[in-house]
Amino acid sequence: MNARQFQQAVETLGVQLSDAQVDRFREFEDALYRANEVMNLTRVPQDDCWQRHFLDSLLIQDLIPPGSKVLDIGTGPGFPAWPLACARPDLQVTALDSNGKMLGFLESHKLENLRIVNGRAEEWDERERFDFVTGRAVAPLSAQLEISAPFCRIGGLVVPMRSLSDSDSVAKIDIHPLGLSAERCEERRLPETEIVRLFPIYKKVQKTQRGFPRRWAELKKNPL
Repeated sequence: MNARQFQQAVETLGVQLSDAQVDRFREFEDALYRANEVMNLTRVPQDDCWQRHFLDSLLIQDLIPPGSKVLDIGTGPGFPAWPLACARPDLQVTALDSNGKMLGFLESHKLENLRIVNGRAEEWDERERFDFVTGRAVAPLSAQLEISAPFCRIGGLVVPMRSLSDSDSVAKIDIHPLGLSAERCEERRLPETEIVRLFPIYKKVQKTQRGFPRRWAELKKNPL
C-alpha cells in the first residue's frame, strides 16, 4: 500500500485527509524506519507500514466522538496515538508508555494535539479524565482493561484493540470492580488484507473501585 492508496482507504473509514496530512504520515514513516535501523522500534516491514501501523490505528476512529480526550496506553513509537492525532486534529491525544527509547523517537515528531507521557499505567494518577481509552494489545485483555478503566471518565468508552484470539475471553472477565459495562464487540477487517481485528467496546458507568489497577505482578498473577 502506498500513500495514495492509504488516503483512499482512510476515506472508507470516514476520514478525509489533506495532502499535507498525508505528507506528515510519509515523513513519519521515513523517520520511523531510519530510526528502526538502530533502535528496534518495530518489527513490521516498511512495505506494510501504511496498512499495519497507520491504517490499523485508524480502524476505531469512527468510535471516537468529536473533540474527545483520548488516551493510548502502551503507545510504543506512537500507535495508535500518532495516526489518530494526525488524522483527527479535533482530538486531544495522550500517548503513555514506560519505554523511554520509544518515546524518545515519538518526541521528535510531536503534533499540537499530542501529549507524550513517560510512565507506567498502573502508577499514573490521572484518573477519570479521558473520554476514550485504547491501546494495541498491550497485555492480556483482563490486564489491559484493569489498567485502562481508571483513566476513563463516567460516560466515556474503553476500547482495547485486540485480535480474534481474544473472543472467548471477553465474557469471562469480571469488569464490575472497574466500573465498566460491556456494550458490544465489533470485528473489523483491515482493508486489503485478511486480518480481522476485534474491538470490545465498554462504557464507563461508575467510578473504578480504589485499589485498581493493582500492581503489575498482582494483576498478572490473579487476573480478573
